[in-house]
Amino acid sequence: MKHRMHTRHLGRSSAHRKALMRNMVTSLLEHERIETTDAKAKELRRVADRMITLGKRGTLHARRRALRTIRSREIAAKVFDSLALRYRDRAGGYTRVLKLRRRPGDAAPISIIELVDREMGAAAPKREAAKAKAKTARKGSAAKAPAVVAKSRAAKPVAKPAAAKKRSSKPAADAKGKARKASPRKRGSTKSPG
Repeated sequence: MKHRMHTRHLGRSSAHRKALMRNMVTSLLEHERIETTDAKAKELRRVADRMITLGKRGTLHARRRALRTIRSREIAAKVFDSLALRYRDRAGGYTRVLKLRRRPGDAAPISIIELVDREMGAAAPKREAAKAKAKTARKGSAAKAPAVVAKSRAAKPVAKPAAAKKRSSKPAADAKGKARKASPRKRGSTKSPG
C-alpha cells in the first residue's frame, strides 16, 4: 500500500535530495524558468510555491525559514520584495510545469517549470538577441577555422623523417646480426618466453 508516501525519492538519499531541491529552487527563483525532468519539476513546484508564500508573509521568521532553503541572500531578497508584490493577489499556484520532450539519452520526460506571470521585461529581448548573436558568431568562426588551419599548414611544411622504415614479417635481428628465433613454450612451465 502507498499510504503516507508524500514525496518522490528521485533515486537519491535524503541529504542529496534536499541539496538538489535547494539548488533547483534557487535557480528557478533567479531565472524564473528552468528545464528539468518531469518528476523533479513536480517535486520542485511544492518547494517553490512554499518559498513564495513565505515571501508574501514578509516576517523575520518567514525570511529565516526561506533562507534555510534558498542558497543566496540576493535571491531571498528578490522573493521578499519583487515576487511578493507580483503575487500578492494570487492565492497559490505560482509555478507551472510544461511538458517539453523526451531526453535523447535515456528517454526521460523533460519539462519546463516556470513562474506564472513572469516578466518578460526589456532585458529579455536583449538577452535573446545576445544569444542569437553569439550563436552566429560561433558558426562564423567555425566556418573560418578550416581556412586558417589550411593557411598555417601551407606556410609551415611538415618535415618528414629521412629514413622511413617499413615493417617486415622477418624476425628481428640481435646485436650480432643473427635472426632470433621464438622459443616454443613448454607445457607446465610458469615462466614466460623471452
